[in-house]
Amino acid sequence: MQYVFRAEGSGGSESSFVDKSPIDPELISKILNAPNVGFAVWDEQMRYIYINDALAKLNGVPPVAHYGKTVREILGDMALKIEAMLHQVLTTGEPISNFEIVATLPTRSEPGRWTANYFPIAEHEGNIRRVGVVVMELGEATALTADQANAPETQSKPLEAFLEFSGAIAATVEQEELLSAIATFVGKAIEVDFSSITLYDESVRQLRTHTLSSSAEQEHPNVVAENEPAYGPTFLHGEIKIHNRASMAVSGSPFLERLLQTGIQSFCLLPLISRKGTLGTLNFGRKADNAFEAQELVVFKQVAAQAALALDSAAAYREIRDLTQRLDKQVIYLQTEARSAHEFDEIVGESPALQRVLDQVQTVAPSDATVLILGETGTGKELIARAIHRLSSRKSGNFIKLNCAAIPTGLLESELFGHEKGAFTGAITQKLGRLELADRGTLFLDEVGEIPLELQPKLLRVLQDQEFERLGSSRTIKVDIRLIAATNRDLAKSVHAHEFRNDLFYRLHVFPVRLPALRERTRDIPLLVRYFVQKFANKMNKTIEAVPDEAMRALHNWTWPGNVRELENLIERSVILTQGTTLTIPIAELQSELRNAPHDSTLESLEREHILRVLRETGGVIAGMHGAAARLGMKRTTLQSRMQKLGISRAEYQN
Repeated sequence: MQYVFRAEGSGGSESSFVDKSPIDPELISKILNAPNVGFAVWDEQMRYIYINDALAKLNGVPPVAHYGKTVREILGDMALKIEAMLHQVLTTGEPISNFEIVATLPTRSEPGRWTANYFPIAEHEGNIRRVGVVVMELGEATALTADQANAPETQSKPLEAFLEFSGAIAATVEQEELLSAIATFVGKAIEVDFSSITLYDESVRQLRTHTLSSSAEQEHPNVVAENEPAYGPTFLHGEIKIHNRASMAVSGSPFLERLLQTGIQSFCLLPLISRKGTLGTLNFGRKADNAFEAQELVVFKQVAAQAALALDSAAAYREIRDLTQRLDKQVIYLQTEARSAHEFDEIVGESPALQRVLDQVQTVAPSDATVLILGETGTGKELIARAIHRLSSRKSGNFIKLNCAAIPTGLLESELFGHEKGAFTGAITQKLGRLELADRGTLFLDEVGEIPLELQPKLLRVLQDQEFERLGSSRTIKVDIRLIAATNRDLAKSVHAHEFRNDLFYRLHVFPVRLPALRERTRDIPLLVRYFVQKFANKMNKTIEAVPDEAMRALHNWTWPGNVRELENLIERSVILTQGTTLTIPIAELQSELRNAPHDSTLESLEREHILRVLRETGGVIAGMHGAAARLGMKRTTLQSRMQKLGISRAEYQN
């Protein structure tokens, strides 16, 4: 990054120039130590985002009390003059030099006199969102020479570069961008042959190194121990350490020895101290022996202090952003869960087929076992999954659902595992996946048979190890989830056809629960009809007291290929059509479907085909818990009677 300053040219016009010279450490030292010279940075809301000790002392307010406050909150009526200057710089993007202020500060009883130089601070894209100021209080003794005191613009130029650096890193929240901004400033403003930053990484409990600049070819280790001889005293004890060639040779640090071999003969380490403690170290190296002077430490310490503040603030911002994002998504899912739980307040039905399912739910719910819910479309698989969650020890956690068939294949991985910013085109922010949202709760994968083969190994890893990585990240994330999957496909056939991994199938098939089709639990149809009539009548502010017997018989005899969902939709349509207190069911729609079916698809023939299919699936077994009669929700004798009436022979259902 180049820092462009403006100076007045001939005839009052302005000309720009690029100052490529490094900051004069002696001048900076005098300015920073001078009690009457201060500097600060404001954002576009005229709030303080940086202030040095000298200006804070002049204002009579501690530095930390400035941050986040407006000019008016700190300076009172005096702010009116300053706000006008700030607004002008923000609007025009041009500096204002030698602006003199005479006013009384809220913390003083006597008026004071100051001269100020305001200048814009541009972002990477050129937008002006911050303003810097260099302030000198007049009429008091100064540590600067008379020539320097009479040339505030000369003094402000190096400070402009430093303040631009402070402003740039104050607005940066991504660590890589922050390190890049620090590297840019160091490369422009400080003459060194090597510079780096080490930051403590709690995940590995070591210092992770980041090279900022280097004129020597040498490998810098990615991580070093926190007590490494070079970094340990600075990181652990907050000491500023300056090494010369002799001390580097006897330091016992492999890193310093390698630096020495590449020609670096002086090395300076400064602690990065934040409100939470020491974050790491800022390091400079030069090829000359005894190259660092005490005078330079003033600048180095200011750079380290600003870098530490920015790194700490950026980490806090990212933590808050991630937490906010997580909470926002959790609120959405919890609201959805609350609505769904209210809609399906209870599972309706008394048939033996349904009771067997509920017994299985009560058996498996207290465990953390993976459950695979099987059944045709519309049988209520999600309702059963929610019942398992509510009866489990995870009921206080989230119930997160994902329909694998409703999301395009290209987006399914992102929805499931999440992604980092920039992981792919369009990934403009970090996104949490459903797995993270389901941590310590339950993840329900509906239509799990639709997951592409290339994603199945990643899901298998989650089931086995409870860990994964987001798209675009190498950081492993641990989760604690219980998986419930559902499908209307025959996964065993998909495995045989090489469309589904057999190892994943076995991991999902720990506790299968098969939901009966509505035609297998016809006893529940009257109960379901009354439930849905009441539900929709209440929503539409209608009073419906009766269902005609003829309509109920028609509903009872229909085969319901869409199962409970089809029945629910029909009842909703019926409630809409009903004008009085007796439900009007469009029976003609069912009769129309029968007329449009193949010529032999009468109710009787459909019933015959259904019984044959169940008999084939049970291998011809009629009685028993898993026999055809149980699956059809009828007594063994009733089934045998129906088989005799429909002319079903043994040869038709046995292989």
